[in-house]
Amino acid sequence: MKIALIQSSLFWENPKENRNHFEKKINGITDDVDLIVLPEMFTSGFTMNPQNVAETMQGETITWLIHLAKAKDMAITGSLVITEKGNFYNRLVFVFPSGEIRFYDKKHLFTLAGENEVYTAGTKKLIIEYKGWKICPLICYDLRFPVFARNAEDYDVLIYVANWPKIRINAWDALLKARAIENMCYVVGVNRIGEDDNKFQHNGHSQSINFLGDYMLEPVESKGVFIVKLDKAELISFRKKFNFLRDRDSFVLE
Repeated sequence: MKIALIQSSLFWENPKENRNHFEKKINGITDDVDLIVLPEMFTSGFTMNPQNVAETMQGETITWLIHLAKAKDMAITGSLVITEKGNFYNRLVFVFPSGEIRFYDKKHLFTLAGENEVYTAGTKKLIIEYKGWKICPLICYDLRFPVFARNAEDYDVLIYVANWPKIRINAWDALLKARAIENMCYVVGVNRIGEDDNKFQHNGHSQSINFLGDYMLEPVESKGVFIVKLDKAELISFRKKFNFLRDRDSFVLE
């Protein structure tokens, strides 16, 4: 499976500008990729003003994503602010080339920024089956909680979308590698770059890591579209030879 990681700055609380920006990036992809990954809150930046940018699941951004996925014959994923039944969610959507949508609401809300005060937390992990791959998509702060991410479902790829600041980027790098090794899976992390309206600097470090903890795409700090190719046969072969997941602990999340 070929995955395109789009690392970019974001227009603060401006969904239309961000859609236009990412559409140009996506239309510029000439490789035959299977999945495009956008950052966390790619329509707005990591805002604590959801009322300024929230959309519904029938809104402009979802409609736009469906149109693009169908036109490009590629799946697209990333998170945005969604309002539903009076609540706001930091919601990752996975849009299939057919237009079908699966979604995951961020479980671990970033209390340091007050995300828990304005957004409603999700409760369920999502496993997506796409082109013979099992994918687990998570969002930013989820990275710090290995129990939730633990590979109890035998997924193949763990995806993190983020607005992770430069000041704590060493943790991003270390934890992404740890998640790949402990879960015996590919990991793809897509972060933003640039300064947001809260004056936080972001230096990206979007990357891809294989099941051994080796970089397939080393952390990058420049804007761009970066493509990685994942090999299912290599993953299966490694798991058969070193079946560490067989010895994993069983547990119940509460």
